[in-house]
Amino acid sequence: MKQVVVPVRYPLTDHSRATLAEAIEVAKSEDASLTVLHVNLYQQNRQVTRRDLKTSVEAEFGVLPNVRYTIRSGLLVEESILEEIAADEADIVVIGKKQASRWRKMIRRLADDPDIEQFLRGKLDCQLITVTPNA
Repeated sequence: MKQVVVPVRYPLTDHSRATLAEAIEVAKSEDASLTVLHVNLYQQNRQVTRRDLKTSVEAEFGVLPNVRYTIRSGLLVEESILEEIAADEADIVVIGKKQASRWRKMIRRLADDPDIEQFLRGKLDCQLITVTPNA
């Protein structure tokens, strides 16, 4: 079964809701399982639980089939997301435009080419979908 990973903020922002809605549609159309990911940053004292994340997503979208809620902790959101993508062996990653911008900056530090999709394909062999929420 294909695997879709979608990183989101908690509490869900408008951008996170739009990104999550797209990821849900992609998972349905691809008959894939979905991992909803939130990263707790070590430098922030707030510790979101899987239950918090699941309750928030289900309040917004209802109970979803083939969904796993994952919380990772780390210093850098982008590195934690990449670790989860690799661990899940994700086929598709759905991120918001704001997240893509942060990744571009990180990749510039790691490589000469700031093309996120090419970077992920080269490193992780997955497809990247970037969501631009309606303003």
